[in-house]
Amino acid sequence: MASPSQHLYPRLLLTGAAGGLGRVLRPRLKARCDVLRVSDVADLGNAAVGEEVMPAPLQDRPAVFKLLEGVDAVVHMGGISTEQPFDDIVQANIIGTYNLYEAARIHGTRRIVFASSNHVTGFYRQDEVVDTTMPVRPDGYYGLSKAFGENLARFYFDRYGIETVCLRIGSSFAEPKDRRMLATWMSYDDLEHLVWSSLNSPVVGYSVIYGMSDNHHTWWDNTHAKHIGYRPQDSSEPFRAALEAKQPKLDLNDPAVIYQGGGFVKAGPF
Repeated sequence: MASPSQHLYPRLLLTGAAGGLGRVLRPRLKARCDVLRVSDVADLGNAAVGEEVMPAPLQDRPAVFKLLEGVDAVVHMGGISTEQPFDDIVQANIIGTYNLYEAARIHGTRRIVFASSNHVTGFYRQDEVVDTTMPVRPDGYYGLSKAFGENLARFYFDRYGIETVCLRIGSSFAEPKDRRMLATWMSYDDLEHLVWSSLNSPVVGYSVIYGMSDNHHTWWDNTHAKHIGYRPQDSSEPFRAALEAKQPKLDLNDPAVIYQGGGFVKAGPF
């Protein structure tokens, strides 16, 4: 007879496990569960000890329903993560997210951590501070799809009780790459802290939180998400001097400088 699990969620599912952030989270999440099930449409390599590798296109409903079998919680990083033509976005980010939530309902999955995006509010200006209760202002088809995902998560909590924390991820890289990221950057360690806080907090209901490190200046206010218990440890400040030297002047007439979404606000048309 198997011994009872000491983990909060014995089997976790990580979608988008072959993506940039999925690759960062894969080993870190494995340490926090008995079995980590990983999925993507790209190559996932061989399963490590304690892993299950299950490739699945998110728009393939039967495959996604199979993917959720026996899953206690999901970290949903899958889908298209850049601005692309609407028809492509629809398949992975809208139909795919619906498939995931419907599968979670059928299989009784308790909680989903949904990788939303700061691009849900990308058409607020950089001289504004936005909190998680303010109306969305998507900056493109990608942002629209993430706004849909947030609304879908709200619906599945209100009707079916599936808890979700929507992470409006800023710019998560090893280090910030430009002056915009002085406000939006989130370190990989803080990404892990944010995801685990979202899984570990006793009661989250339906929650929204911006994913950022403890940067000295920012456009986002997480006051309404304090119950998640996320306390970032890193900051973009050590990178400031180099980035300001790299970009000493900004074009204040450029929409990418005016609006929080940066280059996403002027991507396309396709």
